[in-house]
Amino acid sequence: MGLPPTLTLEQRRAALLKAANARKERALFKEDIKQGKRSWRDAFSDPRESIQKMRVKELLESVPGFGQVRAVAVLERANISFSRRIQGLGKNQRESLFRLLGAK
Repeated sequence: MGLPPTLTLEQRRAALLKAANARKERALFKEDIKQGKRSWRDAFSDPRESIQKMRVKELLESVPGFGQVRAVAVLERANISFSRRIQGLGKNQRESLFRLLGAK
């Protein structure tokens, strides 16, 4: 495995800013789910890269009534890795998740 690319100070600042913005977007999205302003299902149709790169486990933990234990149990039943991101789910995994969670 090679070394990461060497970035200029400007490139590094831009990357850090992009990462910070992505974290803020994900935090706001998860807060909206917690408050009932949007559904967890919205993550699958949201075009933003920051949302598509969110881990499914993180998404489930933002659903009211879900904690780490329940999220892990759902992921295991749906045969989804704990590190899987929304954009990385296959059709069968997505369908399994939707079936297990229903309209929550």
